[in-house]
Amino acid sequence: MVTDTASYLTPEQIKKYNVTVLPITVILGDKQYKETEELTDDKFYDYLANEPELPTTAQVSMGQIQEAYDRLVAEGYDTIISIHLSLGITSFMDNLRMFVKDYDKAKVYPFDSMAASAAEADLVMLAGSLAQKDVDPEEIVKQLEELRDSTDIYFAVNDLKHLSRTGRLSNRSAIIGSLLDVKPLLTFKDGKIYAIGKERTMRRAYRMIQKEIQKYADAHPDWKLHITVVDSNNRELEDKWLADFQSNFAQARVSKSHLGPAISVHTGEKTMGVVWDKDMLLDEN
Repeated sequence: MVTDTASYLTPEQIKKYNVTVLPITVILGDKQYKETEELTDDKFYDYLANEPELPTTAQVSMGQIQEAYDRLVAEGYDTIISIHLSLGITSFMDNLRMFVKDYDKAKVYPFDSMAASAAEADLVMLAGSLAQKDVDPEEIVKQLEELRDSTDIYFAVNDLKHLSRTGRLSNRSAIIGSLLDVKPLLTFKDGKIYAIGKERTMRRAYRMIQKEIQKYADAHPDWKLHITVVDSNNRELEDKWLADFQSNFAQARVSKSHLGPAISVHTGEKTMGVVWDKDMLLDEN
């Protein structure tokens, strides 16, 4: 199982599901750092707050991919499922698909998460859990597609300047002028980021998200839901949202995650998001 640091798996999850995690590179000024290995969240947010030159990122290289795959082959693996950041916000998946056409040391299944953060992590953990049960890789991919299709993501940012600057907002020209001085509400659609609404406070953004989850729950009464609260250096508000979801959706599994530097480059600090999907990870219940 291979993924990138945009999934923000915890060390415990990485170990439990036997995941190889490749670092995305974050560039601060003239220095490059491998996310999670060389760059702490504190150092990144300090740079974001105090340096005039905005940070950027560089995707995982095919050299990193080959090294990781070769290492897994040397360990005895002949099949690799590789789950990564959405093609809608990076060209990495296109590059990976081209690479694996010529990689003959193992059978590789490249899988586009069509998302990031907790949504990507849920896919990786499901794949890891199924692999440990010796489920055939084709069936794993089928279940990954089912989970991906069940996933919704809403997030609110303090402003759109970072997403606009880095070109990750798909409907920028249509909406940017109307979202000044508000908390833009965004979602992933077909793997791309779209602004869908505006709320003047995070409290209102939360209420909107809560209503969307309730509609989702009502539409799927036979599903157990998994709800994950995600923050970008906004842990106090994350804990508040977490407790509220646990109270209002008592039958759901409620988790928390965060956005590290590679994604926060695009969203900015203090972003709050929620991922919800069909709970298919039975060993977490």
